[in-house]
Amino acid sequence: MIEFRLNGETVTTDDDPSTPLLWVIRDTFKLKGSKFGCGAGLCGACTMHVDGEANRTCVLPISAVAGRNVTTIEGLGTPENMHPLQQEWVALSVPQCGYCQSGQIMSAAALLESNPNPTADEVDAAMSGNICRCGCYVRIKDAILNVSAQKLAYNAIDEVKA
Repeated sequence: MIEFRLNGETVTTDDDPSTPLLWVIRDTFKLKGSKFGCGAGLCGACTMHVDGEANRTCVLPISAVAGRNVTTIEGLGTPENMHPLQQEWVALSVPQCGYCQSGQIMSAAALLESNPNPTADEVDAAMSGNICRCGCYVRIKDAILNVSAQKLAYNAIDEVKA
């Protein structure tokens, strides 16, 4: 039995410890937002957070998350309470087909958590492991930089109020 926290809730599974986390999340816990792309950890469609860091879950065995915190796209925000990146994705009409977008957003969220004010080059570097077959890279980068700028503006307003 493997126990971990999934989107803030403690869960357990008796899946084979070598089963990739992606399949446990999709098949056992029925959360379908994260996608299977390549099966080799190269495309980023399966990206989730483990203890706040972006991980390719198609190659990460469930045993590796025992006792840890896993966040999926479903845990990042909801339709009623979207994460700022999800809001900006909608505002800029980022996706075309949408298949890779949950992985893109999860990688972007991890980037902004570790670097709230990335340069365009830093965004490119951080997102380089996420492949978008539709070529939405410019809108993806714009969305990330917009959220970063919004956070900086909100922080500046809060500092003035204090």
